[in-house]
Amino acid sequence: MLRIGVLASHQGTNFQAIVNACEQNIVQANVALLICNNSAAPVLARARKSGVPTVHLSSLTHPSASALDESMNDHLINENIDLVVLAGYMKKLGSRVLEAHRDRIINVHPSLLPRHGGPGFYGSRVHQAVIESGDSETGATVHLVNNDYDMGKTLLQEKISVNLDDTPDSLAARLRPIEHKLLIEVIQQFSAGKK
Repeated sequence: MLRIGVLASHQGTNFQAIVNACEQNIVQANVALLICNNSAAPVLARARKSGVPTVHLSSLTHPSASALDESMNDHLINENIDLVVLAGYMKKLGSRVLEAHRDRIINVHPSLLPRHGGPGFYGSRVHQAVIESGDSETGATVHLVNNDYDMGKTLLQEKISVNLDDTPDSLAARLRPIEHKLLIEVIQQFSAGKK
């Protein structure tokens, strides 16, 4: 069974969607580890409630970037993680993690990459940029993670129309279930050995 390690920084709605899909046997996988860089993040409570082991790794626990990278990689390897999922994780991964888990790290992004991706484009900033650019459509993208923000190979995308009265909050609310769905579909593909 596919062992998933999730990296998250905040609320954890994507984390919860993955846990639910595993518990309901929608995917043949289990979430074996949550790594969080924010010790106050609500996702930690979600993980504890679901019985998922957690670890807090950040610049507070490891002031050296290389030590943080090494510790994260050690945790992922020690838990025999097959697939790493970035679910609202706000930090760039280090070279050890990227190399050790090459082509087995995925991220979900709330736009139609390559539009509105890269450094500084996250959360409501993405949706604000979509509205300000006058785009008629937006969407969500699941992609492989490499050493450039939001530049890895696209695995799945889904589009929605941007309405004239949309706000960053309304776009986020409409895209959240699509993000969840796409993440689950890609995890199913990894579980089936297709990726």
